[in-house]
Amino acid sequence: MIVELLAILSASAAVGMRIALPLLIIGLLHQDLWGQVPILSAINAQVLVAILTSWSLFEFFASKRLLGQRVLQIIQLLFTPFVGGIIAIAVIKMANLQIQPLWLISMLGALFALLLKLVQMGWFFQLRGIPLWAAFLEDLLCVLLIIFAFTAPINGGLIAMLLFWLAVRSSSKWRSLASANRRGQSPPD
Repeated sequence: MIVELLAILSASAAVGMRIALPLLIIGLLHQDLWGQVPILSAINAQVLVAILTSWSLFEFFASKRLLGQRVLQIIQLLFTPFVGGIIAIAVIKMANLQIQPLWLISMLGALFALLLKLVQMGWFFQLRGIPLWAAFLEDLLCVLLIIFAFTAPINGGLIAMLLFWLAVRSSSKWRSLASANRRGQSPPD
C-alpha cells in the first residue's frame, strides 16, 4: 500500500511542475496509449499525441521566458488539480493496483499537484520569475518523477516527499517574511 501511494505522489508531483509532459510520457510508456486513463481514453490517440506534444513543447519553451512563465502560471493553476486527479487514477489503473476508493486517491493526487503548483507560483512572485536553471531542473524532475512512478516508485515517492518538505519550508519562510514586513522589521534568517 505504501509503495502504491509513493507512486501516486511521484506522478502527482510531476503534474505539479508540468501538465502535458507527464501525460505524454504515460501514453508513450504503455502499449495502449491512454486506454486506461480516465477522460483521455475517449479521445483519439493520434489527436491526443499531437495535442500533448504541442503543449509539452509550449510548456518547455514558455517556461524559459518571463512572459511565458506568467501565462503558464495561470493556465497550469487552473488545470493542475484536474490533471493531478486524472494521473493518480491512471497510475492505479496502469499498474493494476487494487486501491479503493478511487475518488479519494484522485483527490490526494489533485491536492498534492496543486500544492506544488502553488509553491512554484509563490517562488515565481517572490523571485519575480523563475531562473533559467530552475526551469530546466523542473523539466528534468518532471520526467524523472513520472518515469519513477512506474519503474521505481519508492525513489519517485521519496523525491516527491522531499518536494513536499521544501514546500512546507517555503511556506513557513514566506509567513515569517510577511509578518516581518507587516511589523517593519528585517526578516529573520
